[in-house]
Amino acid sequence: MLILDAQAPVPLVTQIVQGLGRQIDEGGLREGAKLPSIRQFAQSHQVSVFTVVEAYDRLVAQGFLVSRPHSGFFVRRRAAAGPAEVPQVGPLGFDSAWYMRRIFENRHLAVKAGCGWLPGDWLFEDGLRRGLRALAADDADLGGYGDPKGYPPLRQAICEDLAEQQVPVRPAQLLLTQGSSQALDLAVRRLVRAGDAVLVDDPGYANLLFSLRFQGARLIGVPRTPQGYDLAALEALVAEHRPKVFFTQPRLQSPTGSVAPLGQLHRVLQVAEKHDLTIVENDIYLELDPQPRPSLASLDQLARVLYIGSYSKTISPNIRVGYVAAHPDLLDDLAQLKMISGLTSAEFGERLALSALQDGRRRKHLKGLRERLAEAHQQVGGRLAELGFELFARPGAGMFVWARHPALPDPPALANRAAEQDIMFGPGHLFRAGLEPTEWMRFNVAFSGDERLYSFLRAELG
Repeated sequence: MLILDAQAPVPLVTQIVQGLGRQIDEGGLREGAKLPSIRQFAQSHQVSVFTVVEAYDRLVAQGFLVSRPHSGFFVRRRAAAGPAEVPQVGPLGFDSAWYMRRIFENRHLAVKAGCGWLPGDWLFEDGLRRGLRALAADDADLGGYGDPKGYPPLRQAICEDLAEQQVPVRPAQLLLTQGSSQALDLAVRRLVRAGDAVLVDDPGYANLLFSLRFQGARLIGVPRTPQGYDLAALEALVAEHRPKVFFTQPRLQSPTGSVAPLGQLHRVLQVAEKHDLTIVENDIYLELDPQPRPSLASLDQLARVLYIGSYSKTISPNIRVGYVAAHPDLLDDLAQLKMISGLTSAEFGERLALSALQDGRRRKHLKGLRERLAEAHQQVGGRLAELGFELFARPGAGMFVWARHPALPDPPALANRAAEQDIMFGPGHLFRAGLEPTEWMRFNVAFSGDERLYSFLRAELG
């Protein structure tokens, strides 16, 4: 029988994980046994639902449990030789399959300090409304399916925008997708097979990491530093594991906000050339960057770089318009995968995105958005520092601050308590290649100005 002690120095989540893990190892809970539902466990042990959620989350990630949709949690078959590798969470893994729902289901929380989007009134809402009115007045035929690669006029407009970023792209090299998430998913399905070693930023883009785990990839984390990449570690990992793909985010990276400088980009491309490495560059925060910077794609000219962008962060996530630019041969394969999984993307949303892109007030909107984010960085970074938080980097741009506090060593438990106070946190293990515990947390500066956040943190710090 599992006994929990709320007064013990060990967090309740850890007590549950260790206790159930020990019962499974010792045979008290046999393979295939069904565990109590989250609510049943919470009621019988007098703990919060959020505590049980996090504990079951960790047990699935560690290979003790498996989550079966509409059925519950069951003891998982484990290899006889040693513990299961943390990165190899299966297709029904709690983190990969369930977190993606949980983060959006928790949109109702009043203070969304850990989320990955911008407030609605920071986006280009006026431009969208003008675009909707224009589309309503247009007599264009909106019936039927769109072009397999996406609405041609929008693809042409994106090519022109990318040319300003020194990425020469022809419309035949550009595929429109349902946001950057679909673009990343297409890249994963085209480039990765189960068991492949794949390089990723560590910490890195959570949605991508979940997609790669679902595909069965073996994730190899390239340490992220405040100055960009740990190049020595990158070269050693490439030499040891011989990966074929590196998924990375050089600019205003999520979750750290760090930016890789020009010299590092050149070195990454040299390593890629030497070891025949394909690079998938996730540049979805391009429009949030006030500084003109080169990208891996601009330096490589799409020879071995597959480039992904999106308008969800600056126009609206509701229009779900992203894109991928690549060598024509590779792009044709991606377009085929897009057709197999969902036919064409929605031309209505693509027409709306084009209207917003061509709106004369858009440049002013982007300038104001960058200034607003810079001010939020200054305010949020200052307030966290005053409370004793260590800031990983001070990007002054983009959406995120990566921070930790020596008196708050268990962010998942903190996130559970915060959720009970109507606050959403971003615990750092969700951004780690191996879901390893970490003291770091992600703060979205656009949602971290609320006094309720700092009242909660002060109370936690005593």
